[in-house]
Amino acid sequence: MLRQLAALTRPVPAAGPRALALAVYAGAMGEHHEARESGVEGVACVDDAARASSLLYRLWTATGNEALKEWAEGLLDFVLWMYAGDGLWHNFILDWQGARNVDGPTSAAGINFWQARATHALAEANCSRDVVTRALDVAGAASPPSDVRAVHALSVLTLLERAPDQRLTTWLAAWCDELAACQRGGMLMNSPDERGRPHLWGHVQEAVLADASVVLERADLLQLAVTSADEVFADVIESGFDLPHVHSYEVQSAIFVMDRLADVTGQPRYADMARKARCWFDGRNPAGAAMFDRATGRVADGLDDGRVSDRSGAEANITACLALQGDPDVLSLARSWTRAW
Repeated sequence: MLRQLAALTRPVPAAGPRALALAVYAGAMGEHHEARESGVEGVACVDDAARASSLLYRLWTATGNEALKEWAEGLLDFVLWMYAGDGLWHNFILDWQGARNVDGPTSAAGINFWQARATHALAEANCSRDVVTRALDVAGAASPPSDVRAVHALSVLTLLERAPDQRLTTWLAAWCDELAACQRGGMLMNSPDERGRPHLWGHVQEAVLADASVVLERADLLQLAVTSADEVFADVIESGFDLPHVHSYEVQSAIFVMDRLADVTGQPRYADMARKARCWFDGRNPAGAAMFDRATGRVADGLDDGRVSDRSGAEANITACLALQGDPDVLSLARSWTRAW
């Protein structure tokens, strides 16, 4: 994972002397591909850089390895360079010379995933507090879907870990009420318009409500988190994620929810579900295939109708490493990491 993320990392001189970004996709031979799911998107994005920066800061905290901190700081420099002002971000650069995609549907400034993830990365890094405050201000004045709002709430939870703040606490309570209202029969949904079962990628509302229940002293939030998690995740995890299409990001979201419920409730069954979900990367899946190749350090983008993707892009490796950040192999490599850009 770290080796593949390093292979995807490239300097962006236009963003500053230390700035780094991650190529979005890589093919079977390691070649880089730009994102084109929604037309021309770009070669690298804030979405990936923000999450990778948070990952590397966590690994630096766990190991004390300064090389990881330098890598994280380079990615965060790119995130800050993509700041569009007024609490908003553009997402993609179109080329490695740093031309910003300012109006594409997956890159335009707004209250969206890349705005929420950039804010969360800055909050976790404890830097640019004025930018974080403005970003949360504009987020509070908007009504984004629940999966995006959950990331805003994670930023507030991160800030409240450092110091009490009545304004942040008020935001957290209001946003948790938003999340709780977006449900169907006790199952938390990602938006009011979602039909069927909620998509799993980025679905972390249960984790947010569980942690917020402690901060806000609201047992009702924990009860809803437990009810929804059992409905959304339990059978899927038990089946080894037996779904037509499964991506590392979906599995990591499930693991994050189970980890937080295990911590807040103290119930062993959530720790057991988190363990089973992590085993997806080593073959506990319908294909019986290792999604994380420990020899090469690559994580496959996902499973499609039982077929393992031959691509290994940024999001798959970031989310897998977030899911496995406590794995002995991951920590061993993190401790010995020396590469710098």
